[in-house]
Amino acid sequence: MGDTSRVPPELDEAFRATDMLHLMAVSGSNLTLVLALLTGPPQLAGRAERRGLAGALGIRLRTTALLGGGLTLAFVIVCRPEPSVLRAAACGLITLLALGTGRRRTLLPALAAAVLALVLYDPWLARSYGFLLSVLATGALLTIAPGWSAALQRRGVPPRVAEALAAAAAAQAVCAPVVVVMAARVSLVAIPCNLIAEVAVAPATTLGFAALAAAAVAPPLAQWIAWPAGWPAEWIAQVARTGAALPGAEADWPDGWTGALLLAAVTLAVALAGRRLLRHRLLCAVCALLVLLAVVRPAPLARVITGWPPPGWRMVACDVGQGDALVLAAGPGTAVVVDTGPEPRAVDRCLRSLGVVRIPLLILTHFHADHVAGLTGALRGRAVGAIETTALEEPPGQAEFVRRGAGSAHIPVIAARPGERRRFGPLSWQVLWPAQPPAAAATEGPNDASVTLLVRTAGLTLLLLGDLEPPAQQALLTTHPALPEIDVLKVAHHGSAYQDPQLLRRLSPRLALISCGAENPYGHPSPRTIASLRAQGAAVLRTDTDGPIAVTRDRGLRAVLGGRGGAA
Repeated sequence: MGDTSRVPPELDEAFRATDMLHLMAVSGSNLTLVLALLTGPPQLAGRAERRGLAGALGIRLRTTALLGGGLTLAFVIVCRPEPSVLRAAACGLITLLALGTGRRRTLLPALAAAVLALVLYDPWLARSYGFLLSVLATGALLTIAPGWSAALQRRGVPPRVAEALAAAAAAQAVCAPVVVVMAARVSLVAIPCNLIAEVAVAPATTLGFAALAAAAVAPPLAQWIAWPAGWPAEWIAQVARTGAALPGAEADWPDGWTGALLLAAVTLAVALAGRRLLRHRLLCAVCALLVLLAVVRPAPLARVITGWPPPGWRMVACDVGQGDALVLAAGPGTAVVVDTGPEPRAVDRCLRSLGVVRIPLLILTHFHADHVAGLTGALRGRAVGAIETTALEEPPGQAEFVRRGAGSAHIPVIAARPGERRRFGPLSWQVLWPAQPPAAAATEGPNDASVTLLVRTAGLTLLLLGDLEPPAQQALLTTHPALPEIDVLKVAHHGSAYQDPQLLRRLSPRLALISCGAENPYGHPSPRTIASLRAQGAAVLRTDTDGPIAVTRDRGLRAVLGGRGGAA
């Protein structure tokens, strides 16, 4: 029906990353499947050997066309008159008209007539990217895909496999340049993910609409129909999640129309080269292997090529945009994670690049979305022992999100206690804040309730301040007058202008890390804060300009920037 109101954000992001978002929108394929129940396969609908309910019941062609028109109208009413629904309905009605009148059915003129009629009816559709993508994909299936399918079949590819592969590749080729205008990235897994998901689209659609029809007259029956419909739907969702989780699922690309034209040119060049490439099976295999390595990015190979992550890394500030996500090494494949950033894919990608598969403790300093909204990405495919958080459950919506996510993964949630000390492998840490009353009176909101950690690892001392504001920073210094000078400071609140100068002087960090997003609307980090840190003798690194930052103990304190060597 196109109702995506209960699709969780992480699944929506997964569909976007794999270019499968069209499967969550009602399109011509959905209507085709519904009409096929009545008319049978479109290529047989006008012949004597036609199938479907109409053929089985001996219904005449004109009556079949009228019934199909009624079914199409019901389809639009149920799914709402969205651009893709209207385009699908217009094409379907024109085709049904041709079926009823006995005239030659040509789908490309039907598409052109439908687009023209809809744009004349609502000129604003001409500015709709969704409508454009729908029309381009349909046009590619009618014009490009048949030729590509025939070429693949001439080279020994089975017909059904050739048709599916050609359809997915043609739709991706014409739609990708338009997608780049809206998002500066190219999906490298779109074609295989769409191919794998396609096998579940027909049963999900037909069973789903059957359940919808039965619900009007027999709700218990509808429940029984909907139950098996959930299996193919879950298959599609799992394909999206798995594809999006691959390290090389997406590649950065210039945005805007410049990027679109560049991608169109590259696509055309690849299509032309592909015609010759198909003649050489060895070259095809080599190219397929290179693409597979680019998508999977096995950690040992990635480290050899990029130098990331550096050997012996002790802490990494992940580049997750405007938010925090810190990773503390605790053994092979094991790390303590502090915050998860604002969205799941970024933190998942960072943890995968570091080879983290086990998280004995995941610490969420406070419940603001830029620290907890990526939780599902951190949990994905990893064994997590427990989640530790602040006791102040504000904002309540984000706190509930954390508890719900932890509950679904059967992970206990515990509150950090002031003075708490823990050790795991080479890593040890102490919870300095929030403190007990009366010092806790400095806590005026979620930021000032941030869990603050003093960490020791490999002879390094690190202080992670969360988003503490100056009142809590001052109280922290008062509560812990014996705070030592430190090697690495995770600067509070993304390097905002609100820092306590006395605390910075006391800490005298050698390296200051600021986690923030490029061109964020808050002005983070503040030039005043950067100047103050440098005045204390600290080297300042920031994720918005330096990318992910790894701290190592290689011949003294050293920082490596996203695979590019850089010492501090």
